[in-house]
Amino acid sequence: MSHTTREKAKLLARVRRIRGQVEALERALEAEIGCAVVLQQIAAVRGAINGLMLEVMADHIETHLANPGITSDAQRREGADELIDVVRSYLR
Repeated sequence: MSHTTREKAKLLARVRRIRGQVEALERALEAEIGCAVVLQQIAAVRGAINGLMLEVMADHIETHLANPGITSDAQRREGADELIDVVRSYLR
């Protein structure tokens, strides 16, 4: 069972909160609310996405890199390579 499956309910709850924030941002833009409010909402969405990324990333590290049950260097390398690829794409 993957770590995202184990934490499925918690992760989905976070995604649903993020969806609510994005929908509020959309409503603010449609209503032509002031730019300061829109900027605050954008910052909140970004923070929520970063928090979600951190949670999944930490679980990935614990499961695929730091897990003492992993005895294969190849498995550990694969976990590291996956993480590096994701971080690269996220930081672009």
